Amino acid sequence: MPSSVVQNTRDGPAAKRQKLDAVDAPRNTLRKSRIFTPFRTIGLVSSTAVPFTSIPLGKTSFQITTSVGKCLQTYDLKRGLNLVFLTRPQTPEDITATFAWKDSVFAAWGGPEATGSQGFWVFTRGKKVQELALPTDLDQPIKQILIFGTWVLGCCSTRIEVWKSVNYKHYTTLYSTASPRGGNELTGGITNMPTYLNKIFAGRKDGGVEIWNVSSGKLIYTILPPGVDCGSVTTLCPTPALSLLAIAYSGGFLIIHDVKSDKTIIQLDGGSSRSIISSISFRTDDIGAGEDGRKPGVMATSSPDNGDITFWDLNGGGRVMGILRGAHNPPSDLGAIVGGGVSKVEFLPGQPVIVTSGLDNSLKSWIFDETPFSSVPRILHSRSGHAAPVTTLQFLPTDSDGADAGGKWLLSAGRDRSLWGWSLRRDGQSTELSQGNIRKKAKKLGILANATLATEPSTTLEDLKAPEVTCLAMSLNRDGGIGAHTTGAIWQKGSNAHKKPSDATASATTGWESVVTGHKDDKFARTWFWGRKKAGRWAFETGDGGNVSSVAISPCGTFAVVGSETGGVDMFNLQSGLHRQKYPSKLTPTQARKLKMQQMQAAEGAVPIHTKSEKTFQPGLGKHTRAVTGLVVDSMNKNIISCSLDGKIKFWELLTGNLVDEIDWHPMGSVTGIRYHAPSDLIALASDDLTIRVVDIETKKTIRELWGCQLDINDFCFSNDGRWIIAASKDKIVRVWDLPTGHLIDAIRMETQCTALAFSGTGEFLATTCEGQVGVNIWNNKSLFAHIPTRHISEQEIADISVPTVSGEGGHGIIDGAFEDEAEESEDSSPTLSLDQLSTDMMTLSLVPKSRWQTLLHLDLIKQRNKPKEAPKLPEKAPFFLPSLEKPMPISSTELHKNGENVTENSRIMKMNRLASEGKFTVSLRVGSESGDYIPFISYLQTLSPSAADLEIRSLSPVELPHFIRALTARLKQKRDYELVQAWMTVFLRLHGEEVVRDSELRECVKEWREMQEEEGKRLGDLFCLKFVPVFLKYSSKLQDKIVVKSGNISKKLYYGAFEHPALVLDVEVSGPEDAVVKFTLMIPQNRHGHDWMMVAQREGEPSDDKSAPPLVGSRIATLISHPSSDSGSFTGCSTEKSNHLHLKRMRRAVARWRILRLIRTEIVV
Repeated sequence: MPSSVVQNTRDGPAAKRQKLDAVDAPRNTLRKSRIFTPFRTIGLVSSTAVPFTSIPLGKTSFQITTSVGKCLQTYDLKRGLNLVFLTRPQTPEDITATFAWKDSVFAAWGGPEATGSQGFWVFTRGKKVQELALPTDLDQPIKQILIFGTWVLGCCSTRIEVWKSVNYKHYTTLYSTASPRGGNELTGGITNMPTYLNKIFAGRKDGGVEIWNVSSGKLIYTILPPGVDCGSVTTLCPTPALSLLAIAYSGGFLIIHDVKSDKTIIQLDGGSSRSIISSISFRTDDIGAGEDGRKPGVMATSSPDNGDITFWDLNGGGRVMGILRGAHNPPSDLGAIVGGGVSKVEFLPGQPVIVTSGLDNSLKSWIFDETPFSSVPRILHSRSGHAAPVTTLQFLPTDSDGADAGGKWLLSAGRDRSLWGWSLRRDGQSTELSQGNIRKKAKKLGILANATLATEPSTTLEDLKAPEVTCLAMSLNRDGGIGAHTTGAIWQKGSNAHKKPSDATASATTGWESVVTGHKDDKFARTWFWGRKKAGRWAFETGDGGNVSSVAISPCGTFAVVGSETGGVDMFNLQSGLHRQKYPSKLTPTQARKLKMQQMQAAEGAVPIHTKSEKTFQPGLGKHTRAVTGLVVDSMNKNIISCSLDGKIKFWELLTGNLVDEIDWHPMGSVTGIRYHAPSDLIALASDDLTIRVVDIETKKTIRELWGCQLDINDFCFSNDGRWIIAASKDKIVRVWDLPTGHLIDAIRMETQCTALAFSGTGEFLATTCEGQVGVNIWNNKSLFAHIPTRHISEQEIADISVPTVSGEGGHGIIDGAFEDEAEESEDSSPTLSLDQLSTDMMTLSLVPKSRWQTLLHLDLIKQRNKPKEAPKLPEKAPFFLPSLEKPMPISSTELHKNGENVTENSRIMKMNRLASEGKFTVSLRVGSESGDYIPFISYLQTLSPSAADLEIRSLSPVELPHFIRALTARLKQKRDYELVQAWMTVFLRLHGEEVVRDSELRECVKEWREMQEEEGKRLGDLFCLKFVPVFLKYSSKLQDKIVVKSGNISKKLYYGAFEHPALVLDVEVSGPEDAVVKFTLMIPQNRHGHDWMMVAQREGEPSDDKSAPPLVGSRIATLISHPSSDSGSFTGCSTEKSNHLHLKRMRRAVARWRILRLIRTEIVV
């Protein structure tokens, strides 16, 4: 930890000196997060039980406002329920009631249930403009707001507060008449009726309806319930007819009461006490009732206990004319986990449109326009989100053409059986991925058939959806977008024989599914079209019949891998839907007999199955014994990595299904998850011992162990650049580790535990979701614009910050970090190790920009291209003060004096004096040769521009040439600046190759450098299984036109990639002139029959008989195709009097049926 890197000998300025003797000193307990700032929350539409409120704007446009906790969202119906306003500032406590009036929205918030604070605010166009003063003795939350005439009323549990709408001053308080057993509670809320000036109606728990005069503050009359068993009043609503009031009771009765005569006109049975009516609305366009829909008198009712809306025809005593089944999700058996039910239903004034909101976090509009007439409306617009807490998050990866790059889309799955795609740029683009026409399926099954009785129970539509998503994977490289071929039934189940081959043929040209999901307690993994935002064609069944526990998709987007709870792993083709491989692979009868024989011999002690020196695994063996918790396909489509609760990480060969390697952590811990970072070939694995281990998949070694989580790890991920690992655990803390240092560099403590998180591919955002929340929190990454220290933090420094809000208030824009003052490190910060080279055993690249050393390699060509094509021309009408080319300006005496000095310098003495003045390049090289330390020389050479470095290397004197080679050899021994050493040596050989051939000392230096180069090449080759060391050799104009292959011996046979043919590795010796021999090794693939070989070399220089032809123009490829029995051949090349370069380099060029894979090693023999 930090104390392990503290050194008491550290020096530094007094003002910046660290307190190294006080490493464990107490730190600040309250601080901000170093890396993340809250941005906003997405996915909330109507997530609370507070009913929506609407206001007409003109005749055809309406604005609908919903509550999402401490913020209000306003939608424009004319724009398709497009979000237009978010209120700011957010309220200190949750909003309890809303009401839209004119151009303002009134909102009451808070109450004794929370902290005791409450308020009454007024918003206009999303901004707070007024605050109403509350009585000091108010100890009840405001449950309903009503505004009419000059009055603003707030209904509480047993009292009604009254304000004047002109100046918002408190006017009076109305107290309901006392009654035993809490009968005076206002359970039905309040309402007013047209033409009844200053009168309001209040529904009581004992079934009575009080009529109050607001102006005088007096109780005028009480309407008694129609019977003793009616129960409490649940809601009140005035009808379009004057003096008629609709009253609903908790006993299931609904009456239309004439207030003027105090008589019940219509009494309806609205249901049972288990399904009370909580919302009533009347259609006001005077049509919709009757057999043909041409009569007025349509009433709609809803209940929070189901997701249905009942439509009543009030003509002839009233009857149920239709039931809109499943308008919103009904409450599920899980209670509060999955929300459901209808919170409010409202007909828009003068329109055949009804708006509904539900506890399933949705807002919908419905329209009556079907022909022939239908008593049930169709869906018009819908805005919704998850109805249950989110369980899985994943940002979309970049596809092959980059169309969906930029961290724009976020994929989320929740416990409500839905899969959503959220747009972080435009809220209106967010959508749920369709699972087919659920309502059409329900009609076929009779679920949505019109019922004759409103008391019939509602059947949920959730059973027609796929089970809850527990894991998902995606790759957009084969996604067909909106034009993907999607014909056929969704989620076809069955074996390979039941899959239609025509589906695969049609999708070959348009693309296929790109998302695969695993589901709770289900043995089928399902596919999805991301471009079409709908369900896919296939449902992949696990091979061993166990439930799906993990899924993965290959980077190419062609294969889906499914893991089961019983340990099986299967691979399927996404294009055809066919099963392709099982891991471990199924043995043939011959292999099974051979394996059984080996086991018998091993039991007898005769022949061991495998040796202890090298891991070998028998085909058909190695299956996980417990649930597979994670799957990964490497970036080369070569291996599949699986982890399991049995504590083992297995590496499978994708093509054959054989186990090739294994890491066993049992009984140290069970592996609960795996994440893969393709650019660095690292995997991170979470264990139940509360640690995250990072493993290099090439060496199979653990390179980091990250500790700190106090409880089980819920989710974790890599940052986009692979530098950080972010993990969320059940101790309510999100931690960030820095991989190069292994330090815990940031941590955020939340109010509830974070259950899922994801990091965007661009590094801009972190998405999190917390327990019990249906929204997704988005955080900004400040490291894009600000420096993030890598000092290890303690548990006392964990930040306590508020989560993002819907309105984004209190959050920060991603660019805000660019304008913040960079904070200095605290005095007790621990020193960090230098990251120039993590280990002397690791080959390290330089920090010099790539363009600089690449420019150095092609500087001659760049200069050639940048030469002016013609001399500068004089403008036709040049100003009088510009000199003419025909009449040059006279030379001044000063310039003559300078010219005289130049002539004087031509003497040999002056030349010697000028050479005596050495530059920094020469001095540092000479000092390095004397001391043996070339680090200052290399450091200075790194700072030079390409042209300056080229000039210095050209200007090397014969005495300096050996020192320059030794400097590069020393840097190579230090395993530093590998690509710069290669570039400098290339330029050196190009410029001084002839001197190297003539001078024996230089040849010895080159041989020493070559040996070091081969040693490093061999070491890297052993690590990565393929060796690639580029060498560039300059030939003089005396080269012969033919280079002869003297030998071609087969050294070994290997396979490259998962689907390539076997390749032969040949050691070939090529001879040119007597003074130069080139040896190199090529890896050459065989064709299917193994008869022919092919070798390809590239030689730059245009073949031409013209001796003045410029070199390095064009290229010519010489090939050799020989029979295996042949041991020689020839490369026919070209040459000119000017220098040519033979580049032996890595090639991938398809010729006929063969492909050159890689140049492995080159060697210079002088």
